[in-house]
Amino acid sequence: MDVFLSLLRAAFALAIVLGLVLGLAYALRRYAPQLLARFQGERGERRLSVVETLVLDPARRLVIVRVDDEERLLLLGEGQELIEPRQLPAPKPKPASAPTVNRPVL
Repeated sequence: MDVFLSLLRAAFALAIVLGLVLGLAYALRRYAPQLLARFQGERGERRLSVVETLVLDPARRLVIVRVDDEERLLLLGEGQELIEPRQLPAPKPKPASAPTVNRPVL
């Protein structure tokens, strides 16, 4: 009877420890990105951003990444990467607004 109680106590302790580990893993997976983003302060303007991604198949994807004033097309997957630089088009100048003329109201 004493051996049975010891085994039951060990199984119960193992179930509690596994439950705590699984609960912690779920909480980290669910809430860690938001917590880490909150702890990272603003460091000024970022130089790198992902513009768009396109999944080609389960092993490959295309990613357009903007670095400073340049976009790069990346093919990621299967140990290969292909990088094609692209220059961003120059920003179009804003048209000058026509001067306003004060006309008398009739």
